[in-house]
Amino acid sequence: MIDHTGIPVSNWASAQAFYDAAFAPLGIKLLSIVPEQFTGGVKVGGYGRTKPDFWLNESGETGPGRHYAFTASSRAEVDAFYAAAIAAGGRDNGAPGPRPHYHENYYGAFVFDPDGNNIEAVCHAPE
Repeated sequence: MIDHTGIPVSNWASAQAFYDAAFAPLGIKLLSIVPEQFTGGVKVGGYGRTKPDFWLNESGETGPGRHYAFTASSRAEVDAFYAAAIAAGGRDNGAPGPRPHYHENYYGAFVFDPDGNNIEAVCHAPE
């Protein structure tokens, strides 16, 4: 249903370092950086597995409250995402574990990125 989405980030270098590390275990990487001549001098880049699905744009207007969940193919990937995100400066918002109150076979982990966005990795595969 959603082709792609994005969020503003206050510091491009900090956000890129965080997302590069946090997304690596999920097979997600920075696939596109839009030349600044097309963005009015704003840094804009897109992350994904095969095409840019999740975009960052540097902005003075950020804010917490956004929540994005990214699919993981295994519980081990969720665990690795969480460890990498915390090591890259993310703040804990829910360690890896089952969340049966959300849905059967729901295994997720939650971290706050440097701007306070709630970023999640989730696996729906049975154990």
